[in-house]
Formats: sequence, C-alpha cells, structure tokens
Amino acid sequence: MTVTLEVSAGVGTVRLDRPPMNALDIATQDRLKELAEEAANRDDVRAVVLYGGEKVFAAGADIKEMQAMDHRAMVLRGKALQDSFTAVARIPKPVVAAVTGYALGGGCELALCADFRIAADNAKLGQPEILLGLIPGAGGTQRLARLVGPSKAKDLIFTGRHVRADEALAIGLVDRVVPAAEVYEQAHAWAAKLAQGPALALRAAKESVDAGLETDIDTGLAIERNWFAGLFATEDRERGMRSFVEEGPGKAKFL
Repeated sequence: MTVTLEVSAGVGTVRLDRPPMNALDIATQDRLKELAEEAANRDDVRAVVLYGGEKVFAAGADIKEMQAMDHRAMVLRGKALQDSFTAVARIPKPVVAAVTGYALGGGCELALCADFRIAADNAKLGQPEILLGLIPGAGGTQRLARLVGPSKAKDLIFTGRHVRADEALAIGLVDRVVPAAEVYEQAHAWAAKLAQGPALALRAAKESVDAGLETDIDTGLAIERNWFAGLFATEDRERGMRSFVEEGPGKAKFL
C-alpha cells in the first residue's frame, strides 16, 4: 500500500509510503482519500498525523504519470485530484502534518490540508509547478493564500522557489520547527494531547473556523452560534463544566 493508517492512543497516523520520494500518483491520491474518510469515520481515531517518513514528506506529483496525460485526461481527473486532498482537509478532527525533508507541489498542498504543521529543521517547502508551465492544482492557490496571505502565496507560486524551514516559520507556512529526529514524536504528542479532549467541541471548533473563513462575518458568527448552543446538549459540556466548578479549570476527563 502506498498509504497506510495506523492507530495508537487515539491518534491515527496516515503514512505515505511510496519510496523514494513519496510521489503522489493517482493510486496514492485515491488511497489517501480512502484513508482520510476512514479516519474521519472511526471512533477510535480522535486526531490525525500526516507523515511521510524520516527522510521526505512528499516531493510532489508523479511527473512521469502526469506527462502522459493530455488536456482531456486532466479535465476528467482534476476534480478527483482535488477531492483526495479535500478529504484530508475535511477530517472533522485535529490534523497535524509532520513534515520532513521535501514537501513540494502536491506535498506542500497536502501539508496545507492540516490544522497544524510541525517541520524538521532541514525541511524545504514550495509550489514549483510554475517551473513545469503549470499552477498548483490540488488546492495550492487557495489554501496557501488563505494561510500566508495573497502576496506571500504569489511569491511562492509565481517563482516556484523552495523555502527552508526558518522562512516557512517566519511567513506562517509552518507552525513549529524542530530537529529532524523529533518531528514525528512531537507531532504525535500534539495530536495525542488533543485526542484526549472533547471530540464534539473540537469538531465544532474546526468547522466553525474553516467554514467561517469561507464566508462573511455575519454568516460565520451564525455558524459559531449554532455550534456553541448545540454543544450544550452534549455530555462533554456537562462533564467539563462540572469539573470546572468542583475541581477547577483544566482537569476535566473526556470520554
């Protein structure tokens, strides 16, 4: 399998495994979508780590496969390509990308689908599609601009240049830079901590932020308001408030 899902302590690790560079061919894209949907639906998965292994996250699309495709073939394939990444972005649970080595093209776009990105100090990220006479096609023009702002996104997309981990941190493309040997450990620890939290509230928080970014402030506030009120019907809300009153903040244990 080019992508696997392993679950431990409430954390599902979606692991890319297509040596040597984890090139994202069609089979890998389809498998990624399948496992993202599985992780979304499994009760024993409460948070997710995206990981490509110790040496590389994903160096992009399979260029040889793409070279053989004409306009008609990509028109037919384009939505499925985007859908595979969107399935990751819509996992209704916290998702962290553990980025080692190269995260280029589709690899960078996959990292953009996470809620949080921890990068190795030797990582390199970028959207080099322009160097092939193309633009990002798996969400890069949209998610990158929303994350780092349109000017910085255009810089990366127009030039195709790679950014090292320190610059990626400075522009907000990644959220933490750690020694390469610690990337997965720290990503798993972040996910495991959130896996102990209230699942419905985390889902509500993620959907409120993500959906709110796609609309006007009034609609965003309505989304937030509906989720906020709805959580008053949950056992987690009862548990959390009871613990706060009886034991003080931050001590609630959620199922």
